[in-house]
Amino acid sequence: ISGQRILMSVFLLVCFLSLSPDTPRIQLRLAGDKRKHNEGRVEVFYNGEWGTVCDDDFTLHAAQVVCRELGYVEAISWSPSSKYGKGQGPIWFDNLHCTGKEKTLALCPSNGIGVSDCKHTEDVGVVCSDRRIPGFKFINTMANHIESLDIQVEDVRIRAILSSYRKRIPVTEGYVEVKDGGKWKQICNAEWTQFNSRVICGMFVSGYMRRKPTYWDYSVNCTGNEAHLSSCKLGQAALGKSNGTCAGGLPVVVSCVPGRAFAPTPMSGFRKAFRQEQPLVRLRGGAIVGEGRVEVLKNGEWGTICDDNWNLQSATVVCRELGFGTAKEALSGGRLGQGMGPVHMNEVECSGFEKSITECFFNKENVGCSHEEDAAVRCNVPAMGFQERLRLSGGRTPYEGRVEVLVERNGSLVWGTVCSDGWGTMEAMVVCRQLGLGFASNAFQETWYWPGAVGADAVVMSGVRCSGTEMSLSHCLHHGGHLNCPKGGGRYAAGVSCSETAPDLVLNPQVVEQTTYMEDRPMFMLQCAYEENCLSSTSGQVPANSYRRLLRFSSQIHNNGQSDFRPKASRESWVWHDCHRHYHSMEVFTLYDLFSLNGTKVAEGHKASFCLEDSECDEGIEKRYECANFGDQGITVGCWDTYRHDIDCQWVDITDVKPGDYIFQIVINPNYEVPESDYSNNIVKCRCRYDGHRVWMYSCHNGKTVWNHFCS
Repeated sequence: ISGQRILMSVFLLVCFLSLSPDTPRIQLRLAGDKRKHNEGRVEVFYNGEWGTVCDDDFTLHAAQVVCRELGYVEAISWSPSSKYGKGQGPIWFDNLHCTGKEKTLALCPSNGIGVSDCKHTEDVGVVCSDRRIPGFKFINTMANHIESLDIQVEDVRIRAILSSYRKRIPVTEGYVEVKDGGKWKQICNAEWTQFNSRVICGMFVSGYMRRKPTYWDYSVNCTGNEAHLSSCKLGQAALGKSNGTCAGGLPVVVSCVPGRAFAPTPMSGFRKAFRQEQPLVRLRGGAIVGEGRVEVLKNGEWGTICDDNWNLQSATVVCRELGFGTAKEALSGGRLGQGMGPVHMNEVECSGFEKSITECFFNKENVGCSHEEDAAVRCNVPAMGFQERLRLSGGRTPYEGRVEVLVERNGSLVWGTVCSDGWGTMEAMVVCRQLGLGFASNAFQETWYWPGAVGADAVVMSGVRCSGTEMSLSHCLHHGGHLNCPKGGGRYAAGVSCSETAPDLVLNPQVVEQTTYMEDRPMFMLQCAYEENCLSSTSGQVPANSYRRLLRFSSQIHNNGQSDFRPKASRESWVWHDCHRHYHSMEVFTLYDLFSLNGTKVAEGHKASFCLEDSECDEGIEKRYECANFGDQGITVGCWDTYRHDIDCQWVDITDVKPGDYIFQIVINPNYEVPESDYSNNIVKCRCRYDGHRVWMYSCHNGKTVWNHFCS
């Protein structure tokens, strides 16, 4: 296959060089408000001037010609009506009728170059694939205007200078090399600037040693705020010596500083993937390290950013702020789940040099913005090599199987299994993230139905305990060399199944605050609740005509994720509760606790999933789950399940609680039975005041918070 690709690249090169003399010589680039480096407004350089292409009669065939001329394997889509902003200059092409096989856009039938009745509101844009054509070689047909051309190379890397540095992960220092015409080439340092280094380090790629260097024909001219080398301009042609060495001096060498989460450290076994380096910004809802919905802290409350004008430049500021490289993609439309709370920023505009997204200009008015427009990012992260030390074996698809890890034993690297004692959702989450397979959908403690690799049955890791944020399973707590696995491996080896999407349950704190009240209820009306352990332990020692004091409230639980929330247990294993006359699909769905200000628990309650169903949904979304007649249970994306204050167990028994100030806490899915994209928003905390006659709930909010926040 690789041979066929090289032949194809050579064929394209020969074809380009063999264009007839009367074919207009053009150069292309992708410009405008990009959200990925491989998309943008199509711009054409002809007759000494940049212009655009009209969207009239434009098709995916024409987009295919554009992308291949730029060195991409194929076109993904195209967009009319100046999606990437209005261009300037002439509209060089109108009414293009390409077959998709043309060697250059100039060969597609059209009205004629420069003949158009369009306006720049009709400028066309394209999205090209991430993959570059193997062996692609940049051909400059505009020698006198080289400074206005974007860089087009197959790949770029940082290559370690010394062979002894090859094993260092990540590679942070070395020669900058570009792949052009199927060969890796160094760049002369004659016109190299710190801005060029800033862009290269932001991309943060690495490579391996090669013996004899060759040099690229061009220098590089970056402004420093580009997210990718392809957005930089070509510099002047580098004049090489006759012996093929660098005329201006030496090859370019860069030295990059990795983010704190990726820096080598003696405590790397406890390193966390989402270590927060700047408390004003965080990413939530992402499947892998360096991606997520952007949330900012303002006036003590976390909120989101509206995607109006959201682009690669602003996304790069977020990525750099959090210790990652530049942005690979600026995502819009709540692609990585919808947030809760306020929308703090709208129409963000960054120069690319800000230290924080909060320093960028933005419109403080967010009229018309909803969480359906929450902005997100995917950042470049260092190549750490974690995927090479873990694999899934025996599954029906690449997304499932027995977990096998590569470890050193007696001086050799061997594959083996992981003991399943205590294996759960958090450990499975780390495995799926390490392999780049998204979120965990299941954690398995028996894998006899997945045979696994021959010779990899022996247990090589035991006692694994993860917080869920680690980048690698080896970073989780585990027994090290002193294995302890009474059940052994084989059928009891740990396994996982992964999914690209996951649900995300979020409790509405305002509903809790607005619906809280106190009720005194006689014991004879609480028999069902007593049977389900929804009362305090002292309730079993009082007469039937006594009263219990209940702190009651409603819970409105939203699914803001990317897939439906379904109970872990299958319908056949749901438990029937005769007293309440319904099935429990999750025995403990929520926990309710009352704490003193010093963190001591003074009262508690719990809620089984009486019925997981869609109470209400956002506009345009249909309900899918209803508990009546033994129906399916779950919460659809964009819907919410409301547990009203007047149903059994929707309370905390405070009969034995003294008047005073307290912390009220609700935790959804507390045992992590069902995997979610973000567990940090499963907690709601409120300030609670009880004077012996009335109760107040205030300052309710999502997320974990230290107790001092409430005591201040």
